[in-house]
Amino acid sequence: MKIQTHQDLEVFRLSFDTAMEIFKITKSFPKEERYSLTDQIRRSSRSVSSNIAEAFRKRRYEKAFISKLSDSEGEAAETQVWLEFSINCDYIDDNTYKDLFDKYDHIIAMLVTMIRTSSKWTFESSK
Repeated sequence: MKIQTHQDLEVFRLSFDTAMEIFKITKSFPKEERYSLTDQIRRSSRSVSSNIAEAFRKRRYEKAFISKLSDSEGEAAETQVWLEFSINCDYIDDNTYKDLFDKYDHIIAMLVTMIRTSSKWTFESSK
């Protein structure tokens, strides 16, 4: 399959789907968490996908591409921290925590691979 848009990237699909899982799960978080943990975990999980989309559009410039993927990697790690808070506050169960945490580990691994092989993904504009 030829990759024509960011939506064709496996890492984008996985990060988007996982962010939607988090959105659904956080609907059951206590109301007092609405403007703290709930907002933070939703924001960081969504940011993973949005940074991947930006990276794809910036692949004309390798350094910009790497920078946006690095931002995405950081947001994925931040989401893992919010998952740790979620389990420690008893808002999610062990299975949900492990499943989501492992998905973000996989997303991070995919992003690191893209960063390491960035020249395969990018093309410098002709001068």
